[in-house]
Amino acid sequence: MAHTKGNDNAAAPSSSRTKPTLKTIARISGLAVPTVSRALNDAPDIGSETKKLIRKIASEIGYVPNRAGVRLRTGRTNVITLVMSTQHDLMSHTARLIASVAGGLRNTPFHLVVTPFFPDQDPMEPVRYIVETGSADAIIMNQIQAQDPRVAYLMERGFPFATHGRTDWADKHPYYDFDNECFGRLAVKQLAERGRKHILLIAPPQAHNYAQHMIAGARDSAIRYAAALDVAGGVTSDSSSEEVVAFIRETLRNHPDVDAIITASTSSAMAAVAALEQEGAQVGQQIDVFAKEAVPFMKLFRADMLTMSEQVGTAGAFLAKAAIQAIRDPEAPPMQALDVPTEDTK
Repeated sequence: MAHTKGNDNAAAPSSSRTKPTLKTIARISGLAVPTVSRALNDAPDIGSETKKLIRKIASEIGYVPNRAGVRLRTGRTNVITLVMSTQHDLMSHTARLIASVAGGLRNTPFHLVVTPFFPDQDPMEPVRYIVETGSADAIIMNQIQAQDPRVAYLMERGFPFATHGRTDWADKHPYYDFDNECFGRLAVKQLAERGRKHILLIAPPQAHNYAQHMIAGARDSAIRYAAALDVAGGVTSDSSSEEVVAFIRETLRNHPDVDAIITASTSSAMAAVAALEQEGAQVGQQIDVFAKEAVPFMKLFRADMLTMSEQVGTAGAFLAKAAIQAIRDPEAPPMQALDVPTEDTK
């Protein structure tokens, strides 16, 4: 039965003191309670139009599922948690990733909870807590290591998860990753084609797998194009702006032949620009700056910068779906995607 204006009086519970239930939605829609329940839980055997109708009615009457009841019936919390470091760069990834994961969970029964961990905290701690307390149905994580102990722990326990980044066991688990090796190759290639021969790379922390990929790609390309590549040892793309500025200024004074800087984050790119301008150089003239960014911002900051975009919005939506599949169909092949940049990815 279609939901029409003629049914408006039936929706009265939303303005009364009676809490709307599945029976309320069933009465308004003319569908059976089990059908309503399955539609709200995004069951694959319920048609999209029926799901849309049920969700519309639920929203209009202010229906909120009883979490305790759902857990008793299904053993699930309907929560997916995004575990993230509080130190991560907001301008680069964090805000965009949270928003895109949340968007990927829209019109599903799952809700997003962000679980932070602090720089002085063992990254395993929040993961163990979630698994041992059963406070979520799946975990999404980033800043992945090659042999990440969190991933090993979750695989061993059969707990659903998805990673933003790849491990050495990537063939066995869901992930979405940006091809940082390709980024490193293309960045050096484009700089070499502009005549740059002495390149400084401000890489991510080298414990993270994507840092190793980026460095490997940049080094391969530097050999191919006969360019000198130096990977910064004193700072990373996650270091504070003050630390990056100080490091680059000192580097430029000690190595005046540096003519290009590659950075892996927006904040380190802005710090690089500030440092070279403080040393009297101009972006795009004496020194090029090549930056990876999640939001198209850098060319508004300095039009002569070279940039490449990482589609973090796409990553979050994919990871949300990958986590849901890991919950619902753990025997299915894990969902996996690799975002491979091209020279047109700007």
